[in-house]
Amino acid sequence: MLTLKVALAQSPLPQLEQKMLWEHVLGVSRAWLIAHDTDPLPAEAVRHYAELEQRRLQGEPMAYILQKREFMAYEFIVSPAVLIPRPETELLVEHALDQIKEKSNPRILDLGTGSGAVAISIALARPDAVVVATDFSEAALQVARQNAHNLCAKVEFLQGSWYDAVIGQAPFDIIVSNPPYIAEKDPHLEQGDLRFEPITALRAAQNGLADIREIIRGACPYLSEAGSIWLEHGWDQAALVRNIFAQAGFSQPTSIFDLAGIPRVTGAYS
Repeated sequence: MLTLKVALAQSPLPQLEQKMLWEHVLGVSRAWLIAHDTDPLPAEAVRHYAELEQRRLQGEPMAYILQKREFMAYEFIVSPAVLIPRPETELLVEHALDQIKEKSNPRILDLGTGSGAVAISIALARPDAVVVATDFSEAALQVARQNAHNLCAKVEFLQGSWYDAVIGQAPFDIIVSNPPYIAEKDPHLEQGDLRFEPITALRAAQNGLADIREIIRGACPYLSEAGSIWLEHGWDQAALVRNIFAQAGFSQPTSIFDLAGIPRVTGAYS
């Protein structure tokens, strides 16, 4: 019979990924794997692991294989219908929360919510807030709704393209979005995890700025008098995004830097 110790020695995957897959297949903890590495492995578990290992060897992201990813210390379900939540997007959440810290019962809009990670994280941090999240994809919204249910977060999910989903809603104190911002011919789209993620959530026309422009230019009717809007963007797009805000009549266009010193989020005030 095959044991975990032997299986780990035979697999071509990095050992950390092997252990993550075995935890998933066996439904056990890392500590259990260590304590039981000489136990015989069930034949069905070995077959299941082999299937997952092959998917990983073909480049499929671990998050899709395991169907989960941590974000803001919460575990989110993910599927190929949504982008995989990334650590850099936590900056968008943290800055949004800072913007509304002095306001009671704030209204927040998250455009293009995907897995719901941004909207749900804000809602969990601010239970008094009214959080509305939109997405064009019903498949993505199904994932987001399940995440909200699992994490007991109060979020209203609406289907539609950008502001089409919130026509008639009261103004929001803050609008946030992690929109598509990769240029159509960017070679990174054919590399790594991006090959498996939904292209409509990654790629935008006009050198990656088309959706950012649409969100900024359409924002005013949906912002309160002292409201603000904050968008995640590419590492080299901050100055361009600030210029789009200025051209649209917003005040104080500002970029926020991540821990690596990269301007990752840009916003402005109504």
